[in-house]
Amino acid sequence: MGMIFDSCIWVALAAKQVGRETVIAVAGDTPVFTSVISLGELSFGVHSCVDPSERSLRAAYLRQVESRPTLGVSSHTSSAFGVLAAAVKQAGRSPRPRYNDLWIAAQAIEHSYVLLTLNTADFDGLPGLRLAGISRRSN
Repeated sequence: MGMIFDSCIWVALAAKQVGRETVIAVAGDTPVFTSVISLGELSFGVHSCVDPSERSLRAAYLRQVESRPTLGVSSHTSSAFGVLAAAVKQAGRSPRPRYNDLWIAAQAIEHSYVLLTLNTADFDGLPGLRLAGISRRSN
């Protein structure tokens, strides 16, 4: 069994909105994977940042995340994505603003992994998805 971190987990760790100890406690000894979708989202964060100092910090963090085991997208992922997008549409919501989340959820389903996220409500009702959630630190 494994666990995929949703992109928001990586961002919250970098911003210190979630403590490493909290994430480690939830993941335990479970192997942790990063979706290539999350790498794309983090790369966008690097390249869209106008402040050179912040951009450099984001790039260094991205390199750290890239060093972790990653999961690519396969034809099995695309099949799971289609089921999830249809389920969202049938529930009366648009899947378009959630495409990246749905791709990551599809990878979790494909590999029978748990998806760790800060946004459990975004994934409610997705068939076949095993979900774990944590909260941001309160200030």
